[in-house]
Parts: sequence; structure tokens; C-alpha cells
Amino acid sequence: MSLPALDNHDFRIRYYELMLEADIGNMPEIPLPEGYRYVFYQDGDRDQWINIEKSAREFSAYEQGMDAWTRYYLSHTDELKHRMLFIENEAGEKIATATAFYDVFGKDTSGDAWLHWVAVRREDQGKGLSKPLITHAIQTMKQLGYTHAKIPTQTTTWLACKIYLDLGFRPIPQNLAHSRDGWRIMKRLTNHPALAALSPAEDNEVLESR
Repeated sequence: MSLPALDNHDFRIRYYELMLEADIGNMPEIPLPEGYRYVFYQDGDRDQWINIEKSAREFSAYEQGMDAWTRYYLSHTDELKHRMLFIENEAGEKIATATAFYDVFGKDTSGDAWLHWVAVRREDQGKGLSKPLITHAIQTMKQLGYTHAKIPTQTTTWLACKIYLDLGFRPIPQNLAHSRDGWRIMKRLTNHPALAALSPAEDNEVLESR
């Protein structure tokens, strides 16, 4: 079989959890295109965050967004005021978001930063916003005192994973061993040089069987 054209968030791809990491001390910031600016979260921005994530297909319904907000952020809203970023367009609309955070569930005891919930509104994708947003979130992490960062992602958001690889993040060794088939899918979809040691997945291993 040959692969069909894939969306940047495509649930047809076999799901594997992927984890990347990098030292961020020397990671440069990529500037935003003209006409955009960054703002931090303010009280009342919850629904705008949900709407951006829903537009980017992270959620299929508002209720899913509320569930995620409750799990990740409800008890941390004061911290969001210097950790959750939005990009605003010239009209003042919030169109993208990322959060310079940590593992809120306490499983990671390393003290590393975690990049959370990166999303660009569907109609604003392809405008060169993702890499500036991610690198600005990394600068925020550095200002908060972090020197190392981790990014949780998944095969279904394969294009985002490619961006992280482009910026210098690499698979965490334990995750590479545990989700090797997921990384082989990434090799097949991106042929990224950072994954040169892996054999690519066969086409029939990429998509969920129907």
C-alpha cells in the first residue's frame, strides 16, 4: 500500500506516545512574523485556550477541553500568568498557545521544564508561527531558571514532532526503546536526519488497521 495524504493531526496514524528532550541554554529564539505579538494568560482566557486547541484538533468538543483544563491547569492558574503564552494577531485575537510548564502529575522528578499544549488555530497554520512560539516558550523556561526541557507528543501529531526535531530536541532514550515503532513511523513520515539510525516503518505499519 502507499500512504494517503496525511493531516498534521491525523488520527489514522497508529498512536504511540513520544517524548523528546534537549538542553535549552543555547537555543536561539526565532522571531515572530510581523503583525503578531505575545501575551501571557490572564484570568478569563480559559475558553480562548480551549477554542485554539479545539481548532487544532486536540479536542473534538468543548467538554474535552474543560476536562483537560481541569486536569492540567485548574489548580495552577496563578502560575499560568507567567507560563502560558498566546500569540495575538493585529485584531487582538488569540490564535496560538503554548505553556512553559513542568510535569504536573509529579512522575518526572528531574526538575526539568515541560512544554505543554502547543497549538495554532487551524486557519492560522502555515503562517510561520509554530517555531517562533516554541522558541519563545523555551526562552520563558530559561527566564524561569530551567536549563533542560522535555516535550510530550505523539505520532498522530507527526508534523509537530518534526518541528521539535528541527529545533534540536531528540528522543529520550527510554522512550525511544519503549516506543521504537512510533519513532520508526516518524522516520517513515519525515525521514528526519536525527532519526538516521532507525529503519523506517513499512507503509502498512503507519496507519491503524480498519
